[in-house]
Amino acid sequence: MRFLIKPFFAILVSLAFLPVQAEEVWPNHPVKFIVGFGPGGANDLVARVVAEGVSKQLNQTVIVENKPGAGSTLGADIVAKSAPDGYTFFVSAGGIITNPMIKSSMPYKEGDLVPVGLLTISPSIIVVSSDSKINSIKDLFAQAKTPKGINFSTAGTGSTPHFVAEMLSMKGGGKYEIIPYKSGSEGMVAVISNQVDATSEASVVVIPQIQGGKLKPIASTWSKRITALPNVPTAKEQGYPEIFIGHWAGVFAPKGTPDAILEKMNQAINAALKTTAVQSRLIPQGIEPAPGSRAVFTKFLGDEKARLEPIVRRSNMKED
Repeated sequence: MRFLIKPFFAILVSLAFLPVQAEEVWPNHPVKFIVGFGPGGANDLVARVVAEGVSKQLNQTVIVENKPGAGSTLGADIVAKSAPDGYTFFVSAGGIITNPMIKSSMPYKEGDLVPVGLLTISPSIIVVSSDSKINSIKDLFAQAKTPKGINFSTAGTGSTPHFVAEMLSMKGGGKYEIIPYKSGSEGMVAVISNQVDATSEASVVVIPQIQGGKLKPIASTWSKRITALPNVPTAKEQGYPEIFIGHWAGVFAPKGTPDAILEKMNQAINAALKTTAVQSRLIPQGIEPAPGSRAVFTKFLGDEKARLEPIVRRSNMKED
């Protein structure tokens, strides 16, 4: 009997340590970053640059897969229903917060995805055509109060440009005709061709057109000026701190992913974002790296939700 007890006890001890050992060797095969948008967009660009940096930190391949659809909800749902083993992550945009606000139903619960880390912020830049007489937010407010009002293009209901338009309307009053396009790029082209008066898009989208003299920036909607557009004042500097939003990207994991893995991924993300290799590919395009702890990211998400939810209710935003 004594000889049987010892092996049995040894087995119990080894089993007790299996989860810890599994986390210690993570990752031992390729990790996936799921992007909820198609290739070539800002979210995809950030995911690929950061994935390359993270792979070097973890000494393991990080694969980016595009799963576009339903305003990024399809990709989020895939990750929410994935095994919580640390090998599938979701690279989100702001829709992960706003989609539940404007959609009548969601395929997953809010708690099914847990925050891992904030990646980047691309401030939204309010732009007009290069020959427009509008040179500031004050000028835009003045035109909104004329009989003509302002025609403002967006990338669809619940998009960041839509939120900017609603913020402008709530703060300055006047008449705003909000015109949804299929994408931010299409809305930007409408401004260049003078089909509409203004729009607001991610800095990475509008910077080439600003540099080419086709668009005129009148304000950045983030808390500070961005490196790539140092001469563009923020809305806050112009006296309108309420006009505040950015196109951001962050990483989420399925609920139940071991805490040790979440922490290790957060550390790898932060280390990657601080490298010259990553910064040199993002900052010139108007994308600001935003490393920070999981707690900081969680607070950021809570603040965004608390700030944007009243705008959704007041403007009665509903999915198209």
